[in-house]
Parts: sequence; structure tokens; C-alpha cells
Amino acid sequence: MTPTALGIAGLAGLFALLALRMPVGIAMLLVGFIGFGLVNGWAAALALLAGEPFVISSNYELIVVPLFVLMGNLATVSGMSRDLYSAAYAWVGHWRGGLASATIAACSGFAALSGSSVASALTMGQVALPEMRRYNYDSRLATGCVAAGGTLGILIPPSTGFVIYAILTQESIGRLFLAGVFPGLLLTVLFILTIYIQTRINPDLGPAGPEMAWSAKIKATSQAGFMTGIVVITIGGIYGGLFTPTEAAGIGAFLALLLGLFRRKLTMAALSSILLQSVRTTALVFLILIGAFIFSPFLALTHVASNLVGLLTGLDLPGHAILFLVLFVYIILGMFLEGFAMLVLTIPIVHPLITALGFDPIWFGVLIVIVLEMGLISPPVGVNVYVVKGVAEDVSMGQIFSGIIPFWIAMAVGLVILIAFPQIALFLPNSMIE
Repeated sequence: MTPTALGIAGLAGLFALLALRMPVGIAMLLVGFIGFGLVNGWAAALALLAGEPFVISSNYELIVVPLFVLMGNLATVSGMSRDLYSAAYAWVGHWRGGLASATIAACSGFAALSGSSVASALTMGQVALPEMRRYNYDSRLATGCVAAGGTLGILIPPSTGFVIYAILTQESIGRLFLAGVFPGLLLTVLFILTIYIQTRINPDLGPAGPEMAWSAKIKATSQAGFMTGIVVITIGGIYGGLFTPTEAAGIGAFLALLLGLFRRKLTMAALSSILLQSVRTTALVFLILIGAFIFSPFLALTHVASNLVGLLTGLDLPGHAILFLVLFVYIILGMFLEGFAMLVLTIPIVHPLITALGFDPIWFGVLIVIVLEMGLISPPVGVNVYVVKGVAEDVSMGQIFSGIIPFWIAMAVGLVILIAFPQIALFLPNSMIE
């Protein structure tokens, strides 16, 4: 069997293991080890298996993962999510569909602390859904905006998706974080515009709430100022060159810890739960990365990626046509694969193609993360949909998916805008102080 045929067989075996519900990190590690052994010898495979886990685990840049995860968990316990929602509601709650718009705005703010779409959807769902139910919001709009808003967690920095993409492609984590800022704000605006259009067509979907006094607005905004300060310090510090993403993560986690202590929210039981959850999430991310770095050398030896690059670049097609084809394949895969699994499986193959076509890999990273977001709310996998279903048990899956469709379309529009105007993503990273 030729190396390329062995590589294709390895990919088929990997997808078979994933279909059998084997964790993606374990599946890649197993297929990568066996495949590398068959191609390059078992002694080399054992050396790879012994060395790569240590290399990944001792990678200084990956300290951002546990620190930003810890920061998000501390922010949740300290009540920042409710502060964000209250501030957003104070200003837009009296609009038609205002509670849903406030949910999107709060998800956008919480994303700048959590870096996780699941955490954003779960936390904001617990805060916002009872309020929308109290004001008789249509269940499709209510659950749809929470599921869609939660996806901003992996686009607006700090983003675990960007960290994994950076490690897989050897790109700058700081540049990727900054590249996600304006696209994240763009999607936030598109989501709010989607709510406006829906409630304009059918006002019963999201009735207007009472308008709050100016004193109440100012009080709610000031309470959310702690969160704003942490975001400005961490992201602004990266942009200004004051500290690295790793240092920003440490500072953000420390400030979130101080806020939790100041508000007397951090009991020993709460702190123990926060630390345990942070370790579990970090271990999951590291296992996926270790599996990817065992699988990638096997894939490189089989020349599957280089042959695919040669095939596609040899076609008489414009670069953007190939780009749209790649993104379309990602959208289809997103219906069946979990986002991080799709990222680590495909980036070693797709990244060489994108660079060969002359596209900016930082910009492409933003496009990929948005496509991953679309997968988070696409049937039948739609992880965020199941998270929201866990909070809104009385709403059927069909209703939630129905409510998501307008937001999915808004994400597709945002994707097209970013392809047409790459500078939306590239302005901040290209102007950052190194």
C-alpha cells in the first residue's frame, strides 16, 4: 500500500472511530501512532508518542488555556454575567425584542471573559430565558438568540478556538485574538438587526418591556464596569504591546479572582468547583492537541495534504472559488462533527492550501472560527442547541432549531462580508504594537 493510500485509509479509520463515539483526542492519537509506525517504523512511532505529549504539555504559550478558562469560571461565579445582562437590559429592554437584544449584547460581553461558547450559552440562558419567559417572548426567538449569542464565545477574544488554530498553524495567538474583535462586534450587530427585523414583522415575538429611569441605567452600567475594566486591560494590553497573551491571561484571571473575593462570592466550595472545572476543560483541550500532534506527522508522511494542495491549485479555478468550496465543506462537516474535532482534523490539510493560494492565514482563521460557530447551532449535532435545551426543558428541539435559522443566515451574511472586506479582521492585528 502506498503512503497516500495509507493516509486515506487512516482518515477513513479516524472517521469510523469518531462515529463510534471515541473521544477525538484518543482517536487521533491511536490512528496517528499506528499509521506513523506503519510508514516510518515502530521505534520512531514510540519516540513520537513519548515526545509529543511532553512538548505540548510544556508549551509556554498554552498557559493561556487554563488561565482564560479560570478567568471565565471566576467571572461566572462573581456575578458578572448578570451584571452584563442587567446593563444591556437597562438600555435596550424597552425596545421591541429588547430582552433578546440585551441577551446578545450580554453574550458578546461575557464572551470577552469566558472564551467558551458552551459556557456563554449556558450562563446567559440561565439569566435571560426566565426574564424572556416572564415577558411572554416567543420561545423560538428566546432560545434562538441564546444559542446564537453563545457562539460569540469562540470568536470574541479570548478564544480557545483561536488558541488551537494558532498552535496548529504556528500563527500568533495575540494577532488572532485581535483579529476576532471587529468580526465579533459585526456578528453582534447582525444578530441584533436580525431580532429587530423579526419583531418588526411580528411584534408578538418579542414585546417591549418597561423603560428604566436614567438613574437605574447609570447604576446598572456602573456595576458592569468591573467586567469592562478587565476586558480593556487584557485585550488593550495585548494591542498596546504591554504584555503577551499569556501575561494577559494571568492578569485577567487575577483580576477576576480579586473581584470574586471583593464581592464575597468565592467560598471554599465554589473555589474548589471552579478549579476542578478549569482542570477538566484544560485537560480536554490538551488531549485534543496531543492527539493532533501525533496524527499530523503521520498525515505529512503520507503526502495527503500536499497532493490535495497540488490537485486544487492545479484546477482552473479562481482562488476565491476554492475558498468558498473549502468553507462549504466546513459547513457540511459542522453538521456532524464537534467544532474542535473538525479544527484539529482539517487544519493540517487545509492550511497549506490556503497559504499556497496567497490568503492571509490570520484572516482565514477568523473565517474558520465563524464556520465553527455555525456548526454549533446546525442540526443534528448543534452543541449549543442541546445546552439551551437543558435550560429550557419545556421547549422542543424543533422550536429551538426553528428559532436559530434567522441567526444562522445572519452568520452566513457576516461570513460573506468578511470575505469581501478582509480588513475588518486584519486592521487591529496589522496595526498592533509588536
